Amino acid sequence: MNTSNLKSTFTSCFILFAFLNSFSTEAQNQPTKLKYFGTAGWEITDGNITVLVDPYLTRMKLGTGPGVSDKDTRKTVLRSDVFVSDTLLIDSLITKADFILVHHSHFDHLADVPYIAKKTGAKVIGTETTFNILRGYGIPEEQLYPVKGGEDYQFENFSVQVIPSIHSALYDKHYIDSRTYTEPPKTPLKVSEFIEGGSLMFLARFAKHNILTMASMNFVERELVGQKPDILLAGVNRSQLGLYKYNERLLEVTNHPKIIIPTHWDNFRLPYGFSQQSGVEQKLIPFQEDVQRLSPETKVIIPKHLGTITID
Repeated sequence: MNTSNLKSTFTSCFILFAFLNSFSTEAQNQPTKLKYFGTAGWEITDGNITVLVDPYLTRMKLGTGPGVSDKDTRKTVLRSDVFVSDTLLIDSLITKADFILVHHSHFDHLADVPYIAKKTGAKVIGTETTFNILRGYGIPEEQLYPVKGGEDYQFENFSVQVIPSIHSALYDKHYIDSRTYTEPPKTPLKVSEFIEGGSLMFLARFAKHNILTMASMNFVERELVGQKPDILLAGVNRSQLGLYKYNERLLEVTNHPKIIIPTHWDNFRLPYGFSQQSGVEQKLIPFQEDVQRLSPETKVIIPKHLGTITID
């Protein structure tokens, strides 16, 4: 190769390297954006990776008791009915996903994931029960990452630590469900057949932020020792009131995060567009005030349905 050809090749490589480096730098400079889907559902992106957390968007009109509005004219769904995703709504809100993190397998966390996983081809990380339910819905093995808690996986431009957890103390502390699916169940599942199957938390590490996710109003304190997320998606609802110093212990063990965003606080039996103001006033404002008392440097951001929170 003569000198001119060598110089030309070097110049081309330098230009390519500069382009790739500028692309990488631009991606790192993008803010982190969190869109709230309601319940425990989120879309988190740093401009490079898009992660969905418990994306439940169908928000079916479940039952006829408290929490269901007379103004909601949709068909009533019972727990004995087969769950059907609102695919038109999902298509209007979700266009891509690289990963889906599933905390446990109840319908309000997992039921829309089979459709979303097929639509996007996203990798799904969850328990053995989550894994088997998705296998039953025909999700390819290469998309499924079954975990128990304790795993710490590195992917391209993203890493996630899986943390053992525990479900909320429902029914005045009478809740326990040790059922699991060790084989794929017959699908489609009824609403009641989306069993818990164990609970997890996730530390999702993006380019600029470490986000600790919860999907229950409960946690295993010893499993969180040493965690220092700068953003905490904290489970906030009435069941936390039955736990010993929930807010104080959660703040202390997570090293008083800079930002806390409440999750799983809304009435998920109501469709988007219906008021959630009572939940804000009765659950979130008291939580925000308590955090301000316990951790004055922590900022509590109250999310809105389908609203995007930008953190730079």
